[in-house]
Order: sequence, then C-alpha cells, then structure tokens
Amino acid sequence: MRSAARAAGGAFQCWETTLDDQTRARQFEAVCMPHLNAAYNLAHWLARDEQNAEDIVQEACMRAYKFIESYDGDNGRAWLLAIVRNTFYTWLEKNKIEKSSIEFDEETLASHGYDMQALERDDHYAVERALEQQESRRWIDRALQRLPAEFREVIVLRELEELSYKEISTVTGSPVGTVMSRLSRARKLLLQHLKATEEA
Repeated sequence: MRSAARAAGGAFQCWETTLDDQTRARQFEAVCMPHLNAAYNLAHWLARDEQNAEDIVQEACMRAYKFIESYDGDNGRAWLLAIVRNTFYTWLEKNKIEKSSIEFDEETLASHGYDMQALERDDHYAVERALEQQESRRWIDRALQRLPAEFREVIVLRELEELSYKEISTVTGSPVGTVMSRLSRARKLLLQHLKATEEA
C-alpha cells in the first residue's frame, strides 16, 4: 500500500483515546481504508506529482476522519474520492497552480482535420482499446498528464477506477449529464494527444 495510505492509517491510531474516538476510528477504517489506493490514484493524476499526491491523500483522510459522521452509508469509495477531489482543488488554490494547462476547442480540432462525428462515435471504444494495450500505457500516461484537471479526473474515475456515471456525479458534484458530456470531451482530447504522439 502507498506510503500515504500507511501514513494516513497510522495518523488515526494515536487518536483512539476514548470510546467515541475508537468508534470514529473503526468507522474510518471500515469506510475509507479499503479505498486508499483509489484515493491515491486520483490524487496522483490530479496533482501529477507523487509527493503532492501523498500530502493530498493524507489531508483528505484527516478530513474524512473528522467528518466521518457525515457519511451516509451509501458508497464509501465515492465519498472518500469526493473528499480527495475537494482537497486537491483546495491545495491547488492554496498553491496558486494553474488549473488547466490546455483548453479543449472543438473548432481547433476540426481545423486540424479531426472528424468530430467520427470521434463522437469511436472515442469510447478507442480509449478502452488503448487502455487494454500494455504498450500503449506509456503514451496514455503522457496524454493524461496534458489534460486539464477537470478532464483528467473523469477519465481516471471512469476508465481507471471504473466508477459509474452516478458515482462520478457524486465525486465531482456535477449532474450525470455534465459528467457524460465532460467524459466525451475528455476522451476526444485524450485521443487527440495520443494521435499527435503516434505521429511525432
């Protein structure tokens, strides 16, 4: 398990001083500990830096522990990932890092010869196929790094963590329709970067 996960787990052991704290710690362990790898994966792709990702996960776990009573018992992974996502954007604002490195522009894509209707039909299949090919992962990792954060997160949550649209909606706080639209645009942009990498 990641060092962030180990640090997060250890951070709560020293707080088990009362029955209430023991209950809180048990709830945290049951709800959050099984999903720490997913939490780190999301934080890593959003922050694009291992150390920052570990710091984000640890802070998110501190928040999750503090507010464990707010967990409604429905979906522990989505609940924790939503906290990780919110922690990342708080960290982003605090560190004054640019939120988006590349803007998505369908007109620009079209002007470069990309058939937007073909991409609309084939983007999901093409991304899935590329993810299944081990030799493609290096190029996919590079392409993911270039996506703006709001596109990286939906690709990671859907394609790598295999969350449903409803779960992604819970994590991001966006309507399901927005999630689907953003995911479609993210796949198109990812394929654009993959195509550019292949031609380079």
